[in-house]
Amino acid sequence: MSDTARGFVAQMRHRGGRGDRSPLGTWFWDIDRMLLLLTMFLIAIGLIAVAAASPATAVRYSGEHLKLAPLHYFWRQLIWVAVSLPVLIGVSMLPVATARRMALAGTAVLAALLALTPFIGVEHNGARRWISVIVAEFQPSEFLKPVFIVTVAWLLSLKAKDPELPTVWITGAMTAFVAAMLMLQPDFGQTVIFCSVWLALLMIAGTPMRVMAGLIALAPAALVAAYFFYGTARSRIDAFLFPDVEGEGAGDHFQTDAAHHTITSGGWTGTGPGGGTAKFGLPEAHTDYIFSVIGEEFGLIACSVIAVVFLAIVVRVFVKLLDEQDEFKLLAASGLAVQFGAQALVSMAVNTGLAPSKGMTLPFISYGGSSMIALSIGMGMLLAFTRRNPFLTRSPYVVRWGGE
Repeated sequence: MSDTARGFVAQMRHRGGRGDRSPLGTWFWDIDRMLLLLTMFLIAIGLIAVAAASPATAVRYSGEHLKLAPLHYFWRQLIWVAVSLPVLIGVSMLPVATARRMALAGTAVLAALLALTPFIGVEHNGARRWISVIVAEFQPSEFLKPVFIVTVAWLLSLKAKDPELPTVWITGAMTAFVAAMLMLQPDFGQTVIFCSVWLALLMIAGTPMRVMAGLIALAPAALVAAYFFYGTARSRIDAFLFPDVEGEGAGDHFQTDAAHHTITSGGWTGTGPGGGTAKFGLPEAHTDYIFSVIGEEFGLIACSVIAVVFLAIVVRVFVKLLDEQDEFKLLAASGLAVQFGAQALVSMAVNTGLAPSKGMTLPFISYGGSSMIALSIGMGMLLAFTRRNPFLTRSPYVVRWGGE
């Protein structure tokens, strides 16, 4: 090693910066710290939003034999955040190969649980989406999303090694199976997310345009078929397109109307923390319609800032992937970013009345243990797949003596 190189290493160690090659130090310098910071910002906003929505939800679910404290859901969410943060950081520290193997195993287990959910699941609001385990309930579809995306990305990446592999049809069959199981619950919103991410991954993987054109052309046909043969889709579409018609979907129309009224009642700057009253008329104010609560108490400006943060996370990921050479990492990170952005977009669209009610949580902001932990796993994987080592890639000395 030259004297110059020794001096460089000594200086870095003296600073306690990039010279710290401990596991934690390596992780800190390899990770996309801006992406992590934006995620922490969303989690912090989520705690504030759940605290704002908690009193309305506590009133709605309190009864003669059950009196919930005004901040009941906030304290529970704080526990879920405390559980989720170590999960996020732990997953983000995994080597890529380990994260991939974990995703493959998780997909097999969770797909089996998803298939059982319509038959053994716990029913809430007319849907069986949760499985009861001892004293808690979890939603298999939430946990399946990130690992399924990584599995599909891995299968599509194999085509680069063997062009003859029918990866489009294999992943299409997997997606169709998941969609069928979700529709049995029923969960139309999650079905849309899984199918949309699959199509996005096919496009990013370089699937021939004739195949993509055929699949995209099938989308309107699938929507029409869902309208005529799938009651949940029909009721939600009717309520959205024909709000003045009484029928099965009238409840959905009430929800979107209540959400729109709540989100606009605070104006640009909001009524202030705890000052909202329209939120007390919201169903599921702490989960599906938390974006409306933010609009009422913190204003449309705050809603715009949150939307920009979601956009910044997605854009940040794709900018980092511009020079990514590993096909699997490119597809896995892209798919996770698309899923994250699509879920946020659908949730905000429902709250603003631009889409039918779908029961979609706002990532890292809505209340819920399954959602928070599953999103932490997904973001942890995203951070793992976008992790770069600036010490190895930017230091000219390491190129010369890195093998020593």
